[in-house]
Amino acid sequence: MTAAERTEFDADAAEVILREACEVANVDPDGIEMLRFGDHAVFRINGGRIVSRVGRSPDRLPSVHREVAVAKWLDAAGYSAARLVTEAEQPVVIKGHPVTFWEGLANGESYASTSEMGELLRQLHQLEPPSFPLPPLLPFEKVSQRLTRAAIPDKTRDFLRSMADDLEGEYGRLQFALPSGHLHGDFNVGNVLRDAAGRPKVIDLDGFVTGPREWDLMQTAMYYDSFGWHTEAEYADFVAGYGFDVRGWSGYSVLRSIRELLMVTWLSQNARTDPRAAEEVEKRVESLRSGGSRRDWAPF
Repeated sequence: MTAAERTEFDADAAEVILREACEVANVDPDGIEMLRFGDHAVFRINGGRIVSRVGRSPDRLPSVHREVAVAKWLDAAGYSAARLVTEAEQPVVIKGHPVTFWEGLANGESYASTSEMGELLRQLHQLEPPSFPLPPLLPFEKVSQRLTRAAIPDKTRDFLRSMADDLEGEYGRLQFALPSGHLHGDFNVGNVLRDAAGRPKVIDLDGFVTGPREWDLMQTAMYYDSFGWHTEAEYADFVAGYGFDVRGWSGYSVLRSIRELLMVTWLSQNARTDPRAAEEVEKRVESLRSGGSRRDWAPF
């Protein structure tokens, strides 16, 4: 059975695909190490000098082509973002799965300060838009597919589907304070890493869309407000760097709930193969049901 014929995209299947892509791209597959597993399987290669992203399924191909275009646009604009490596045309497609190769940034665990994050996000939003079209932000686009595929109890799936239906209606009634424009789509501290020279760079460029700028501010606000992953001082630095505190906007609680829903459905993709992920999904859903604290949500 080939990787493309498997019903599950797991770590082993992703590594097989990556090794084939390395051969095509003339990349030495030395010291492959998985960093994380979500919509993409992300690997370090050759001591972290290269980072590769393997798409979970062939339907990721359009967004990866867009990611490559975004990387070239940001590079031409002089914006501080991760850059593609290898002379091979990217993405490399193996059995339908798109694979990309990126410069490794330090050890992959050195993050920007929240002040730098705010400044980088402000600079990003101020760039002239790209010459190619970006799709609109559709917050609920992947929810149904993720829940259909997820190995979770039916009562959990039903609760999350009902929550998504309610929130989709509330989202449609929001009045945004900031103008619309291009967005990173998944802007958080885990996606702003330092390079070997200590410069912060934005990574994970496959989620670029157009929509309300509040969307890009939400995760840093939630990491402070809901989860306690940023301190009060760190969040204040982020606000100062960007110039707007999304928590003071009337729609904040709705976007926060949408983001929480997406965090749960994203993790549910791994419930079949990772018992820790399955347990965390149930813990998060219970807090959503009860309105309890999110402070015990574990980062993944």
